[in-house]
Amino acid sequence: MNDPDNQGVRPSTGSGQRPSTGSGQRPSTGSGQRLQKVLAAAGIASRRACEILISEGRVEVNGRVVTEQGNRVDPDTDVIRIDGSRIPPPRRHLYLVINKPRGVVSTMEDPEGRRNLSDLLEGARPGKPARLFHVGRLDTDTEGLLILTNDGDFAHKLAHPSYEVPKTYLAEVAGILTPVTVKRLRTGITLDDGPVKPSSVKLISTSGDKSLVKVTLTEGRNHIVRRTMESVGHPVRRLSRTRIGPVRLGTLKIGELRDLTRDELGGLLDLISD
Repeated sequence: MNDPDNQGVRPSTGSGQRPSTGSGQRPSTGSGQRLQKVLAAAGIASRRACEILISEGRVEVNGRVVTEQGNRVDPDTDVIRIDGSRIPPPRRHLYLVINKPRGVVSTMEDPEGRRNLSDLLEGARPGKPARLFHVGRLDTDTEGLLILTNDGDFAHKLAHPSYEVPKTYLAEVAGILTPVTVKRLRTGITLDDGPVKPSSVKLISTSGDKSLVKVTLTEGRNHIVRRTMESVGHPVRRLSRTRIGPVRLGTLKIGELRDLTRDELGGLLDLISD
């Protein structure tokens, strides 16, 4: 995955829809920092290039298009967008993406001495803060995307079911998944702890006695993907989480980690905004 922080100004990856200029809190012309300075500090472009973006009407503050130079903003509280993409506030916390291997416990420490997330961090980020929260969990036998942060409020909201953050899994299951079964999964099934209706189910391939299926859910009940596939007669043989909201594993290798990009963090903040 390419890091947009290294690419200067580029089109938004968002919907492209511009909020009404008649709503939201107005940007300040008094206290705060100049808007072009905040944009430049966020790595958007040079101050001069940011002034051009403002004059072209491509910048919004709190839902209002800003075209005048000299507006001042509070980068910690004002919602700033370029071409619809949210620019997150200055980072005061750590936000990491990690590709958890199979066999690693989704905890920062384990009383049984099993390999855990702290072991991965020690090898990849020596000297970084050890007090991190993992957003959600993955079974020990499940690999894939986890988000780690020392921002407790962010972690709590991202994991809370009320925000319905979509999570995508790639599952290798036993047997040949038929169109009838795929339709049944899309329609929704009922487990012993309630109904489950994936946001999407896509059959990727079949080979021999196995199938590869991509499932997206907005909930995180324990073993939800494994139990769902088991209920339709196709036990999971191997499972990986490949996406949380706008964050994808991409080319991140198993056991490696990286920082969230600016666009990823901005997209997640949009998903968990009250």
